[in-house]
Amino acid sequence: MLRHSTAFGVSILKTGIKGIHGATAVAITAGAVLAAGAFTATAQAAPARAATQGTVQAATLTAPSIVAKGGYVMNNGTGKTLYTKAADTRRSTGSTTKIMTARVVLAQKNLNLDSKVTIQKAYSDYIVANNYASSARLIVGDKVTVRQLLYGLMLPSGCDAAYALADKFGTGSTRSARVKSFIAQMNTTAKNLGLKNTHFDSFDGIGHGANYSTPRDLTKLASNAMKYSTFRTIVKTKSTKQKVTTKSGGYRYMEWSNTNNLLGSYSGTIGVKTGSGPEAKYCLVFAATRNGKTVIGTVLASSSASQRATDAKKLMDYGFKK
Repeated sequence: MLRHSTAFGVSILKTGIKGIHGATAVAITAGAVLAAGAFTATAQAAPARAATQGTVQAATLTAPSIVAKGGYVMNNGTGKTLYTKAADTRRSTGSTTKIMTARVVLAQKNLNLDSKVTIQKAYSDYIVANNYASSARLIVGDKVTVRQLLYGLMLPSGCDAAYALADKFGTGSTRSARVKSFIAQMNTTAKNLGLKNTHFDSFDGIGHGANYSTPRDLTKLASNAMKYSTFRTIVKTKSTKQKVTTKSGGYRYMEWSNTNNLLGSYSGTIGVKTGSGPEAKYCLVFAATRNGKTVIGTVLASSSASQRATDAKKLMDYGFKK
């Protein structure tokens, strides 16, 4: 007798003689359908698992360990905090102070970057008197432009360049009064920028007991300074050769290299400033841009020049992943 049945949506012809083969066919067909269903379920689950794994990875991104006693990183575009370590603890800042020196100069009304400043003996005497003062090697009697002084300030971290700028842009009838006036401008700017844990008592970071800031405040200061195109241009420069006018009316070339070795060693680095000293240890304010995202931050009181760079690289790697 010929019977016609349907199983799992597949038409099967069975006879009494070949019934066993028909049953086998049904079992195979059912298995195939179930296997197909399982494959579909697996395929659908794969993206879900991948998404879940991505979420887990993002959630478990571990903040790096750094040697520096203080650190801070933020997204420069949004201002979002990406990392903190004692970010609001006040510390000596060394020559990262010079970020504010440059910022005050660049904010001067009717600033002429090509105006010339005659280098005074007091500037070189200051270098000699301070054992830890870094120098741009300015020569007494040379006439150097404000722009060139900014390069001398930020690349070799010249305390003589800082002195020259403070003397130029402070107000008063004596050099001492002008320097005091310039430092007052630095503190007024800090207040106006909302840097509540920052105070300056020097134009270069060689403090007198009351020169301090924090990783958060220095990062915010650097972010603000980076709004000035001249500042951005200078702090991303690895080295420069500047033609200056001598006392006799001739000229000489001054060559300066940037103390920030992240330039050229960390992809995307755009600045900004190193600092060091007996109290400050080793500091670095840093910034880099990758794929349209800029991270900017600070490490204070690291153990060496190489370690502060290592700390900064760790924090930028982390910041780009956040």
